[in-house]
Amino acid sequence: MLQDIGGSVPPNTDHAVSVSLPTWKANVGYEEGELWVMSKMQCGYPRFFVHPIIQELAKEVVQSYGNPDTESAMLFPSPKTAQICHSFILSRASADNSCAVRVVEFIPSTHTKAEFEMVTSLLSSVIYPKELGSVAKQVWQHTGNGVSSRRSEFCYSALRDGFLVEKKSNTTNTAAQWICKGPRRYQGKDSANGAFRTDGTYTPAADFSLARNSLQVGREYIQFIEERFGRNLNTSLADQAKMAVRRRIAGVLKADVELSEALENTVGEGRVAGLEESDVFLYPTGMSAIFNSHQMLMATRGAMKSICFGFPYIDTLKVLEKWGPGCLFYGNGSSLDLDDLEERLDNGERFLAIFTEFPGNPLLKSPDLKRVRSLADEYNFAVVVDETVGNFLNINVLSFADIVVSSLTKVFSGDSNVMGGSAVLNPHGRYYLSLRDTFAREYEDNLWAEDAVFLERNSRDFVSRIEKINSTTEEITELLKGSSLIKNVYYPKCNPSRPLYEAFRHPNGGYGGLFSVTFYSTAEAIAFFDHLEVLKGPSLGTNFTLSSPYTLLAHYGELGWASSFGVESDLVRISVGLENVSDLRCRFQQALDAVAKVTA
Repeated sequence: MLQDIGGSVPPNTDHAVSVSLPTWKANVGYEEGELWVMSKMQCGYPRFFVHPIIQELAKEVVQSYGNPDTESAMLFPSPKTAQICHSFILSRASADNSCAVRVVEFIPSTHTKAEFEMVTSLLSSVIYPKELGSVAKQVWQHTGNGVSSRRSEFCYSALRDGFLVEKKSNTTNTAAQWICKGPRRYQGKDSANGAFRTDGTYTPAADFSLARNSLQVGREYIQFIEERFGRNLNTSLADQAKMAVRRRIAGVLKADVELSEALENTVGEGRVAGLEESDVFLYPTGMSAIFNSHQMLMATRGAMKSICFGFPYIDTLKVLEKWGPGCLFYGNGSSLDLDDLEERLDNGERFLAIFTEFPGNPLLKSPDLKRVRSLADEYNFAVVVDETVGNFLNINVLSFADIVVSSLTKVFSGDSNVMGGSAVLNPHGRYYLSLRDTFAREYEDNLWAEDAVFLERNSRDFVSRIEKINSTTEEITELLKGSSLIKNVYYPKCNPSRPLYEAFRHPNGGYGGLFSVTFYSTAEAIAFFDHLEVLKGPSLGTNFTLSSPYTLLAHYGELGWASSFGVESDLVRISVGLENVSDLRCRFQQALDAVAKVTA
């Protein structure tokens, strides 16, 4: 089971989402940037480690459009996402460096200037001086808007062979711009000012004919490039895949018998009435869904401070702090925190939204979402809930949120070979109409076609996978709770916050596949982690059991800060997969035996 350092997880997977860091020492070496680890890194979690094919594409862009000795490039799927990076870098660059930061946009080559100006952008690059690399990396990590490895693989070949070229036109207010900005809304929605086409593209009514023709030009050239490189990827298949994924999330996919029956039997009236697939928006990553939900709320309600409630996945807090007026952080997510918030609200403070996870990661605590909703209704702020860890087949939080976000990279996909995210609007939320209008204007569908196909294929059996993972995790956590060697087991079923979780658990839903454990000494934690014969690396919700020293990986530079909120530096997090439960029990018992030897 022990895999080499730096290998893909799962093994032999070109677009793997995780990477093997099989020992405690290897994880520390990774965080310290030690050569014996970094020299072996074939891949990594995509928002923290830029995939090799993306690195190659960035080098190709700089080689042709910049200075390889002094400049680097960060790659994005659209001009809009690139401009977000461009603006962020400029806000932190000196006057001498700012003039060198620029965006280069790439589109398929075409025969005429008119066609050239109307073809959809496939790639946008931000070129910047190398000394600003750490600033650009913040955008890549926090926003989740960067290009996927599959998109880069496609664009790399196209760029090298001359089928992808720089777009130099600065034409404004044309139908082409509507296409370049990406799909606005989904089929079945019409507007007096335009039309939502069956392919998901919004077009102003006056320019529909022109836009239709230009879209066809774009598709012909994209198809030509795909066939040139052996892709044979049918774009209509990608559209169907995205629709299927949205319907799965909305719980209305009638064509999938297993899913329909499972939703009827396990979810019942827990689903939100009136929810349609058009209320589900897909993103290239879960963090992109969070980042863009924050942007949409500011565009809808104005720029105001947000609230981060509960100890969050770190990038959520960073997004709220770095893009907008700031953030009020309640790291414990306790009733006392809500008391303090209520006092602030009574005193006239106003906020954009509260962002919270249900349950939280890595302590699996559940916030008092009912009280949060009550405060939001009384004091007029939105509620955004990240339900990635709980997942919507175990819990239903949408009725108490305005937006529910999720990382589809995790258990929805399971195979750990594709990234994706979603944001779902509550059709009964107080901001629904205004948010829907904002999404109609601002939303970009930047989920790459191939990634959508993989998401759809991977998620076909997610109902049965979740049921098995729920069951197995309960057995493993019972084993660990019964051991005197374990200090704490963090799991929704055995947390003090369990009643808050139960209030949102579906009648036949479980408690998820994620839990964390702590020990009485770091030496014991190391012995457990090193002797636990499962794959080791970042991520969660995989079809295979995956473990990591979570606090080391997520908060290595701020261990004291994390500890102040109860997240111990030697905490070990485990995501349970589909292995035979008796086999997993043996592996965990073997790890406990190693701890016993250290204790003795």
